[in-house]
Amino acid sequence: MARAASTYPMTSSQSPTNQPQPAGLDKKTSAILSYALGWLTGIIFLFMGKNDPDVKFHASQSIVFFGAVSVINIVLSIVGSLLGVLGIIFSLAGLAVAVLAVVVWIMAMVQTNNTGGVRAGLPIVGKFTAPYADQLANSVK
Repeated sequence: MARAASTYPMTSSQSPTNQPQPAGLDKKTSAILSYALGWLTGIIFLFMGKNDPDVKFHASQSIVFFGAVSVINIVLSIVGSLLGVLGIIFSLAGLAVAVLAVVVWIMAMVQTNNTGGVRAGLPIVGKFTAPYADQLANSVK
């Protein structure tokens, strides 16, 4: 009787695709959690997952995107408060940025789950954030 492929022991020529991270989390879980609380968990997993380039990439991408969203919302809030009645326009722009961030956040976690944690650009804004995320991920050794 043939054994199922998943029950064969791994040989030295095969590399595990889901190596445990230092906290005991696998690649997929670490990559998903790097988006969980935006740039905060991105910073945590940038250093926790430093042995896995895919986890570092997702963490860096989270820092770049959600950090930029935070800065944009702070600027819109400050400018809006200085303009009085015209500040409503900036408040609405801040709301639109926040909605975009929530949509990208959900899509990023779903995409990361579907790909098993391998490197993938963020939906919608990936082409803008990926180069910066690569630079940040490569700077952490």
